[in-house]
Amino acid sequence: MDTLPSPEPRPRPPRWRLPAVVAAGALPALAFPAPSLWWLAYAALVPWMLLLRTAASGRRAALEGWLGGIGFMLAVHHWLMPSLHVFILLIAALLGLLWAPWGWLVRSVLSRPPSPGRAAVALLAVPSGWLMVELVRSWEGLGGPWGLLGASQWQVPPALRLASFGGVWLVTLLVVAVNTALTLLVSAARMRTVALVALTGLSVCAATMASMWLWVQPPPETGQVRVGVVQPGVLNGVGGPERRFTLGEELTRQLAGQDLDLVVWGESSVAADLTARPDLAARLTTLAKTVDAPILVNVDARREDRPGIFKSSVLVGVDGPTGDRYDKMRLVPFGEYVPARSLLGWATSVGKAAEEDRRRGTAPVVMRLPAEGAGLRIGPLVCFESAFPDMSRQLVRDGAQVLVAQSATSTFQDSWAPAQHASLAALRAAESGRPMVHATLTGVSAVHGPDGDRTGPTIGTDTGAAAVYTVPLTTATTPYVRFGDWPVYGALGVLAVLAGAEGVRLLRRPAPAPSERSAHTAHASSGRPGR
Repeated sequence: MDTLPSPEPRPRPPRWRLPAVVAAGALPALAFPAPSLWWLAYAALVPWMLLLRTAASGRRAALEGWLGGIGFMLAVHHWLMPSLHVFILLIAALLGLLWAPWGWLVRSVLSRPPSPGRAAVALLAVPSGWLMVELVRSWEGLGGPWGLLGASQWQVPPALRLASFGGVWLVTLLVVAVNTALTLLVSAARMRTVALVALTGLSVCAATMASMWLWVQPPPETGQVRVGVVQPGVLNGVGGPERRFTLGEELTRQLAGQDLDLVVWGESSVAADLTARPDLAARLTTLAKTVDAPILVNVDARREDRPGIFKSSVLVGVDGPTGDRYDKMRLVPFGEYVPARSLLGWATSVGKAAEEDRRRGTAPVVMRLPAEGAGLRIGPLVCFESAFPDMSRQLVRDGAQVLVAQSATSTFQDSWAPAQHASLAALRAAESGRPMVHATLTGVSAVHGPDGDRTGPTIGTDTGAAAVYTVPLTTATTPYVRFGDWPVYGALGVLAVLAGAEGVRLLRRPAPAPSERSAHTAHASSGRPGR
């Protein structure tokens, strides 16, 4: 009997490959603060993509996409380890799965013998696939939009102009497109037509940045306001909240006589509901009279009128609390609430997860300052919310002239987190065309103008101080505020067309020929001639 030869087993990948994939996935984290190697973002994905394109199979590429995603999440969020301990490994493993389809996509468009058409498809499909990963993980319940690749360009003026046109999403698309073009150049350097397509892609990216720089002009200044920022610094231990409040008072008094329109305190600067503590409300009212400007504080306490703990921006004028109040809507998973607490409540025993869930606000609020604040309209955000592009965009559409983020990073003072958090203000300002004041209880306080450029000095993590900023105003509307997340819809369209084309290709593929069975030969016998 003749038998078909058995297929040779595939060679095992070298042992170094999996650690290399994890390290390659972690590499882009160096583009974010504190290292701030922003230029690295344009090539940081190349090693990972080169590994993915040489994966032995689509399944293997998905595995390496997952492992690279784990490396990325651990590197970008490594400062959470003291709070979450081993739990961060589980979170990274779950969120890393989002990169598994992207790994498969990279291999599918880059592994076959390259052609100009396939190279052009890769320049569109790979950035679109990456953007879908960022979009999904930007959901609050999955950790929110922290570490979006486009956010690494917060101090690059042409990128900020690009953000005003299409938000951080458009910046991400361009950064990943450059990485894809470089990957094509490295992997197909000897194929002139493919190299030409890659060079054309790089030229388009460069031309896009240049045209944004020349065409999208900074919003014209229409006025100015003077804002005081008070950052008391780290004060923990027994009586910490009261000592923090007292130091905030002392620093605020130093701002008297400086012609202020607004004073901003950081997140959790007041540890008791002002309705329950009229003495605190009276002290803040006296302060507002002293500096002749309203004070925006942040109350982290149980409410008298509603059950539960809220984090609320509260405006206090010279006549006392004005009634303007914004309750934080998007909470930090595990830090301010535990998702599915009945299943994951054990996280409180292995880390610093919230013992009790904070309550959520229901709607954004635009506050109009009283007369002593020149009638200015401000849009408050609390801490984590400054990471969400849609929240600042909605506040501007509702009429906010200045965005204010109140935050605190006392738990992560010696990590990359404070600088990363402060950098988000530049993106939100550029996207919305409105200045943004990032005031921290502890951390990095900074102010950015309507074009995203920093206005005045920062207050660092090692400083307790008060500073005054002259903040430019504008009435211009950016394309991003007007048209929203159109790059996301464009990326969805690219992937839908690609999926449709792949489906048509599979339908048109000819059916495989029936396999031939092995022939059986029998010899004739005297009992059965011819058999």
